[in-house]
Amino acid sequence: MDLPPLPLDRAAGRPLAAQLADALRAATTGGALRAGDRLPSTRALAATLGVSRTVTAAAYDQLLAEGWAEGRRGSGTFVVGAPAASRAAVPAATAVAPERDGDLVDLSAGTPCLTVLDRAAWRRAWRAAADPAPDATPDPVGLPEFRSVVVEHLLRHRGLPADPAGVLATAGSTGAIGEVARTLPPGARVAVEEPGYQRAVVALRDAGLDVVGVPVDGAGLVVEAIPTGVAAVYCTPAHQYPLGSRLSARRRVALVERARAEGFLVLEDDYDGELRYDVAPMPLLAALGPDVVAHLGTASKLLTPTLGAGWLVAPPAVRAAVLAVRTRSGSRPAPAGQRVFAAFGAHGDLARHLRRLRRELAGRRAAVVAAVQAAGRTVQGDAAGAHVLVPLPDAATERAVVAAAAASGVVLDGLGRHHSASPVRAGIVLGYAGPGSAELEWALPLVAEALRTS
Repeated sequence: MDLPPLPLDRAAGRPLAAQLADALRAATTGGALRAGDRLPSTRALAATLGVSRTVTAAAYDQLLAEGWAEGRRGSGTFVVGAPAASRAAVPAATAVAPERDGDLVDLSAGTPCLTVLDRAAWRRAWRAAADPAPDATPDPVGLPEFRSVVVEHLLRHRGLPADPAGVLATAGSTGAIGEVARTLPPGARVAVEEPGYQRAVVALRDAGLDVVGVPVDGAGLVVEAIPTGVAAVYCTPAHQYPLGSRLSARRRVALVERARAEGFLVLEDDYDGELRYDVAPMPLLAALGPDVVAHLGTASKLLTPTLGAGWLVAPPAVRAAVLAVRTRSGSRPAPAGQRVFAAFGAHGDLARHLRRLRRELAGRRAAVVAAVQAAGRTVQGDAAGAHVLVPLPDAATERAVVAAAAASGVVLDGLGRHHSASPVRAGIVLGYAGPGSAELEWALPLVAEALRTS
């Protein structure tokens, strides 16, 4: 087909792949490309534009991930078309030359990697989720098919044997933390990692609980520093957020023993425990102490927060208390996300996605580590998850690095905001899952420069 003009500016300081994706997207919103149009092969388009095939492949990957295009086996890549809202709200000129805020590449932690998601499997799961009749009353426990897929996932990828009857569907980890928090006595003390996941801190405080920070080091939560008299301990033992360490075997045993001896509950947030690139994923605390550990899992980092789906595996008394909270409040986990997750996992698509995700993120992590080390800085944290920590000497240096990167078009995440009290450490929590691969490749030299000169 004859393509409309696709302007590329090699002097713009922006990846050519991102410019090409913008131009193709703009041609779609402007009507120059219509739904059903077949795009040239990546090789043919590269020859036409005088760029490498890597550029055209990355642009197509971005459009496929966003849903603007779809691949058909044996036929090529086709335009899907723009949603009606996009045609009305996004003029073609905006897509080609967005304001500077739209150019920022966000390397904050906590964003999932959507570029490896198989869009055909994704659409198939949504179609399957739409087959059952609408629910008159949402199930407070969770859909049986969702809980069965969760049980299979936990056994295969986290080594935790569980009974579907012992699994509760949740609205994600933070929602589950809030529900468990409301089962604790008002004003009870809860220990959390410091620095740590601040949304958990907010959820606990919103439930009227007294939150106390406990230090974290290279071996994870310092169990000996947990004060006596706490009702619960919240932690991220497989991949501490945000420092990236894992709770050592000795401390795991010590934490479970203290929980049994002192009668407190351990909230184990396994937000990305499946993502390890050096050894097998670490065993769960819930496998070591099922009588005192409430395990929290989520689809947000594996797939997308769009589903709003997670799970809770906890002692019977905790499950009963959470169900009582739901009965009193009338709250229920939404079934739509559960149905999609269940359909995605029913025929092996979830396992295949996880394998692709591990391969992609392992490569991205290696690139991030190389860029940071080239800037003369070090990286802390296990070979796991979707972020690394770059330690810095003080808060002033942290602010300078963040500001220098922002001036170059890159958003960085300072460690200071991950403290619930006055910051005790400084650094950059460098996420690498969210941007496209071309955007990450473009951003890393700028990050290295900010680290080198600040």
